Amino acid sequence: MLRLADPILSDVRCLHSAAQDKQAQVSVADRTQHVQSKEEGVKPQRDPLDVSFNDPIAAFKSKTTWELARAYLVYMICSSEKIVEHNMTLMKWTNKMLGKKIFTALMKATFYGHFVAGEDQIKIIPTLERLRSFGVKPILDYSVEEDISQEEAEKREVESSVSSAGDNEKDAGALPQYHVDKSFADRRYKVSSARTYFYLNEATCERNMEIFIKCLEAVSDDDAKEPRPPSDGATFGTGITAIKLTALGRPQLLLQLSEVIMRTRKYMEALVGGQGNVLTHHKTIKDLEKYYASVGDNKDVQQFLKNVTSDKEGILHLFPWSGIVDEDSQLSETFRVPDPLTGQMRRLISQISPKEEEMFRNMIRRLNTIVKTAAELDVRIMVDAEQTYFQPAITRITLEMMRKYNKDKAIVFNTYQCYLRETFREVVTDLEQASRQNFYFGAKLVRGAYMEQERARAQALGYADPVNPSYEATTEMYHKTLAECLRRIKVLKDCGQDARKIGIMVASHNEDTVRFAIENMKSIGISPEDKVICFGQLLGMCDYITFPLGQAGYSAYKYIPYGPVEEVLPYLSRRAQENKGVLKKIKKEKRLLLSEIRRRLFRGQLFYTPKGNYVPI
Repeated sequence: MLRLADPILSDVRCLHSAAQDKQAQVSVADRTQHVQSKEEGVKPQRDPLDVSFNDPIAAFKSKTTWELARAYLVYMICSSEKIVEHNMTLMKWTNKMLGKKIFTALMKATFYGHFVAGEDQIKIIPTLERLRSFGVKPILDYSVEEDISQEEAEKREVESSVSSAGDNEKDAGALPQYHVDKSFADRRYKVSSARTYFYLNEATCERNMEIFIKCLEAVSDDDAKEPRPPSDGATFGTGITAIKLTALGRPQLLLQLSEVIMRTRKYMEALVGGQGNVLTHHKTIKDLEKYYASVGDNKDVQQFLKNVTSDKEGILHLFPWSGIVDEDSQLSETFRVPDPLTGQMRRLISQISPKEEEMFRNMIRRLNTIVKTAAELDVRIMVDAEQTYFQPAITRITLEMMRKYNKDKAIVFNTYQCYLRETFREVVTDLEQASRQNFYFGAKLVRGAYMEQERARAQALGYADPVNPSYEATTEMYHKTLAECLRRIKVLKDCGQDARKIGIMVASHNEDTVRFAIENMKSIGISPEDKVICFGQLLGMCDYITFPLGQAGYSAYKYIPYGPVEEVLPYLSRRAQENKGVLKKIKKEKRLLLSEIRRRLFRGQLFYTPKGNYVPI
């Protein structure tokens, strides 16, 4: 295999310069033709889908031969354990030896060119345009990452995870899982497939917000009646931007809020029995009044009951979360519950200073600004999942953003990691809240990025392992959760309601999971045109899944990283590490790549120019 590939790689290297020139051009004529075809009702091109995902032509018709050869070379390198293990050191050494100019050219011809769309919002347009023409839409991510030492990461994390009032880890009722531990303060530990933000100051969070907004603008819908210049956007479909809440504020605040949520659940468990989220108990205000009967005359208790969020089916929340996301609540005053024996109000949140209260309001303001901008631009926001000690707060805030902004369509999506034991229960609970509060529910389902770290941390700190016991159990959790979402979509459809009240992204590189979704969609009568299920993979990975899906009329996305070469080296390092961990997928991708290179070589199509006529759904 290697002997055949080497001369092919040699033959196509000369195509590199010409291919780059063509890729850098965006044809206004093509854009005009696209708009006209939609206005005239011309049916967009659709291909049959090979659900075995073994069709190299469908997988790579969007690629030049040079790009196929480059991909094959990159995967060959990713198959070398020693190179991958020391990839960051090698890149830095090469940069130093060759100089910035030659190193940049080398990276663009290899790893950077394969995994990254371009250096800025203008230079990524040809990639977005080509994706669109082959039925694929973008999820944009500015992938510049700080290359800081472990010592610096630990220092920043510890300093930004403890209140100025001190850590209350030893207080009664404190939960050790939701307190920083220096051994795990570098959140990059054992994590290769997720980006990590370390808090520096409020100004950095403001810059992160501005970057996310620029991503929104870059993927905003440009499907106008009059063709606009390429710089105005390039997606011709619903674009998505991924964000992380740890980029927008001090992690201490997410830790404290997560602990409050879990302590509230324990409070309800002690009060009424049972486990899980407050709304799963289906208790009413009258039930609570009975529990507080002996202290019912207490004004603080009466005010507490007045602020409880409920509907005809029971209590949804003990606290007024709507005030929290509207930037006008004091955390220290909000999270208090009455002692059922004395009526005395107990604070569930640890000490938080006025300055930290302001920091929390700033974090919520930044998120509100981002989501409001997304709604105005008709772009979707996907809030990434993070570690379990942050996740209760992230999910709660994200759901409140859904309640606030997902009134007519799903603008905000939450991410659920299926390697966690509680994922199915959490998704079902959140679906119930969306139904009862009448907002559109958006979810991205992933296997997850923090499994090894989570397991090690739980063992070290002495709390229950939150991770499923095996890969098979995670697959079962993913399929069970997806099947439940599909079932509920079918119920909405059968009842004549808007099926788009639930929108799901199947974000998976596992073709069995993608097949499971497609087969279940067919069996219960959900079509791609219903626009309730979409699929997503990373740029440069599993093209044999994404492109056949997009070309067959399914809603397909590529996660598109971009940024200057030297500043995305940490991202590229993680991609190399991640590919080393999925050798089976690489083996298939390499086989399909080689098959398509051979086909073009033997048919005289070495200078093949990709030209798609597909319209993303």
